[in-house]
Amino acid sequence: MNRAFFPIAKSLFAAMLAFASVAHAAEDPKAGAAKADPAKGEALYTSGDAARNITACVSCHGAAGASTISQNPKLAGQHSAYIHKQLTDFKGADRSNPIMSPLAKVLTDDEMKNIAAYLEAQAPKPGAAKNKDTLALGKRIYRAGIAEKNVPACAACHGPTGAGIPNQFPRIGGQHQDYTVAELANFDNRTRKNSPQMDAIARRMSADEMKAVADYIAGLK
Repeated sequence: MNRAFFPIAKSLFAAMLAFASVAHAAEDPKAGAAKADPAKGEALYTSGDAARNITACVSCHGAAGASTISQNPKLAGQHSAYIHKQLTDFKGADRSNPIMSPLAKVLTDDEMKNIAAYLEAQAPKPGAAKNKDTLALGKRIYRAGIAEKNVPACAACHGPTGAGIPNQFPRIGGQHQDYTVAELANFDNRTRKNSPQMDAIARRMSADEMKAVADYIAGLK
């Protein structure tokens, strides 16, 4: 065999390997995926983007996600996967919201991940239960559920302190009572339809039970 053939064959083999690697990367959705950038997320959260009509998140959710408005959720320390999912859901019909839906629709997927990464890194701010008369009821619902109504214990998914489980269930400990009550009501009346589990649970609860457990959750640390 002609010795001149070997360098050519070697070059062809190397080219084939390179092509195969590129093809594999193209088929693998994780290959080359951009890592979330909390610094970019902080910039968008804090300042928004006037050129694209994106309002700064801080105006409603507070500095570093520590909302002081009881109707707007605290986002500091929330699991990034949960925030990303909610922003994605705001773009569809399952969680339509007159304020959040227009904002979410102009955010790119990378921007949503950046904001989520920034918020997850922030320290959660504690809250406090306010109604002593319903504290025992709220505690019982959170820890044991309501057996006669087939309502499971909130702690089973959200943890004993409300810290949640990353990639599965959100952090709810310390959340504003007003916000939690409103979201339970939204699940109940199907205004919010992005969690089949919470749909079923909320429909079995009375308004007083929702308020009691929401107040107890506000005091979890």
